[in-house]
Amino acid sequence: MSTVDHGSRRAALRTLLTDWGVEALLVTDLLNIRYLTGFTGSNAALLVDARDEPGAESRTLICTDGRYLIQVGEQVPDLEAVIDRSSAGHLIGRCADTDAGPVRLGFESHVVTVDELAAWQELAPSLEMIRAPRLVERLRMVKDEHEVGLLRRACAAADLALAVLIERGGLRQGRTEREVGRELEFLMLEHGADGISFETIVAAGANSAIPHHRPTDATLAAGDFVKLDFGATVEGYHSDMTRTFVLGAAADWQREVYELVATAQAAGRAALAPGTEVAAVDAAARSVIEAAGYGELFLHGLGHGVGLEIHEAPGIGKLGTGTLLAGAAVTVEPGVYFSGRGGVRIEDTLVVREQEPELLTLTTKDLVIV
Repeated sequence: MSTVDHGSRRAALRTLLTDWGVEALLVTDLLNIRYLTGFTGSNAALLVDARDEPGAESRTLICTDGRYLIQVGEQVPDLEAVIDRSSAGHLIGRCADTDAGPVRLGFESHVVTVDELAAWQELAPSLEMIRAPRLVERLRMVKDEHEVGLLRRACAAADLALAVLIERGGLRQGRTEREVGRELEFLMLEHGADGISFETIVAAGANSAIPHHRPTDATLAAGDFVKLDFGATVEGYHSDMTRTFVLGAAADWQREVYELVATAQAAGRAALAPGTEVAAVDAAARSVIEAAGYGELFLHGLGHGVGLEIHEAPGIGKLGTGTLLAGAAVTVEPGVYFSGRGGVRIEDTLVVREQEPELLTLTTKDLVIV
């Protein structure tokens, strides 16, 4: 299996910082710190200096508190680590106390509060604090092969768990939504997951028309649509999959709406290609549903990026901006929802490739009646 080259990730970020016009970036989002260094503690800040050069002494620093003294040494052996409870404040102070420090310091304005910024400006009035939102997220959007490998493992854990759930009769009349959700979550852990991506959605009967229904004590009954939206995590990387089943026997209307959503989902998957506008990917699937007269019943965007977060860039929807990049990991999840009656969503996790997208969630998308 490939390994993580955190140094290359930081080098790519330095290029973005130079283009942005700052000498350094203060990274305070913990997932971004994990991406750039491998550190997984609950308190840290990272100062990435754009002026570092290969072979020269690095001015890039990570700061955490005493709880993580050993951990930071093990997880981040290639950077100088400093210990201070006030991690961000300490690094800002170091920037201000040296003539070699940055003059223009970027900060992650999408995660920093107004009060935090005010405190930093009071601490280091000589520094020019520059908004630099989502620069690391821009890098995270394209997955390297190590990341794709972790996504494959997370998707495999979910696929295996669902297969076992079906084989042992876990989807049956009389069970509650909560019972099904708890068993599915346990099975993901049994089959290679470190944790779950989010609270598992189990929605039966009329509840399946609620896109993000939370499981209740409602019981599964004959003739119900049963929608399962779930995912596993492996080393921080998330999978996301939705499958919709019918209990007992399927009515004609259920077969028709299922086939419609499956056709739309196939169109969305086929549209995934480098350079394609994300809004065009959404339109490829949405137009299928609109042509059938159910456009107003497709209540959400087509999909989203997935990785260290369950929802990350790029967003794939009608109002989405930008184009797909090779290596982006995304979901494709159209749905049609009849309020008070039931609904269908089919979702896969895929990686955008130069040829055709790589499908990571492998459970059949044929209509399964259990």
